[in-house]
Amino acid sequence: MPLTPQTKLPKVGTTIFTVMSQLAAEHGAVNLGQGFPDFPVPARLVDALDAAMRAGHNQYAPMTGVPALRQAIAGKALRCYGATVDPDTEITVTSGATEAIFNAIHAVVRPGEEVIVLDPAYDCYEPAIDLAGARAVHVPLDPVSFAVDWDQVRAAVTSRTRMIMVNSPHNPSGAMFGAEDMRALAELLHDTGIYLISDEVYEHIVFDGHRHESALYWPQLRERAFVISSFGKTYHCTGWKVGYAIAPPALSAEFRKVHQYNVFCTFAPAQHAFAAMIVDEPEHDQQLGAFYQAKRNRFREQLLGTRLRPLPVPGGYFQLVDYSAVSDLPDLEFTRWLTVEKGVTAIPLSPFYESPPAGQRLARLCFAKNDATLDAALERLRLL
Repeated sequence: MPLTPQTKLPKVGTTIFTVMSQLAAEHGAVNLGQGFPDFPVPARLVDALDAAMRAGHNQYAPMTGVPALRQAIAGKALRCYGATVDPDTEITVTSGATEAIFNAIHAVVRPGEEVIVLDPAYDCYEPAIDLAGARAVHVPLDPVSFAVDWDQVRAAVTSRTRMIMVNSPHNPSGAMFGAEDMRALAELLHDTGIYLISDEVYEHIVFDGHRHESALYWPQLRERAFVISSFGKTYHCTGWKVGYAIAPPALSAEFRKVHQYNVFCTFAPAQHAFAAMIVDEPEHDQQLGAFYQAKRNRFREQLLGTRLRPLPVPGGYFQLVDYSAVSDLPDLEFTRWLTVEKGVTAIPLSPFYESPPAGQRLARLCFAKNDATLDAALERLRLL
């Protein structure tokens, strides 16, 4: 008789991203759902990857990451944020930001403790918390502006709170923390034993002259933070799955204990390629905001010719749209209808929440696409 395991993740099914992408493929829809670019990886990076493989960098990388890449990341942290980071004791290369988030939670959070999550939140957060035997405490952002109510966060802190997770620029809304948010967060955490995960994977995709408020700018946050980023978002190669975590030496030591028995190391040729890219072409990340701002502006301008209402997008490569003028369907039903009947795939917001706001009629569209892809989607959206 086959054994039937008792699930450790009873709230988890197939991710909404997989569900909607499969639906898009089945119905020939233009997929603006899952957040991946459909334009090429920089040629210099592809050449560097090829060179690394031909040079023989095809065996296990060092557990903490290839030294040249850790040094390049330290140089970038200094260039971008004025932060002096030790590449040997404070930087760990991971198999994407998702692994880094998992490792950070499991490094310091124990069974019975609590982790504060700001909703809507990326879907990998809570399962990692659950697997640590801890409990996610959800604090909702403003349902329109996606701003944080820090008094509400403060009220959620208990003696069991071990970590707070923040994400700026924010997925799915694109909202960004300002300096006042960072000050409020630092004040909240002062003289506590609470750790911080600062998920900064969209750090270089910021618009309209805004400054990305990295936790690396703020010493009082950095001393307790795992600052996590990803090369996939910066270099248009989400399938390579390479990210990293920057944390103080004591936190990094615990992080590495989890990392070495999770994946041990990350794809070696890509590490060498990213090291070369960061050093040889720093203008790529410096110009990324302008690149995506042009896409955002063009996409938003054309959305104004539809019945969808675009919300502000300060950062990231997602556009939230209010579809209430088109339909009163709940978002899961609306995005399925939009895919099957109208040929455009979006992501509903409700899976990002523990308790979605009543009556919210928002969907997420990804504009990290070629103009031809966006134009094909917009042609269909104008018919709504």
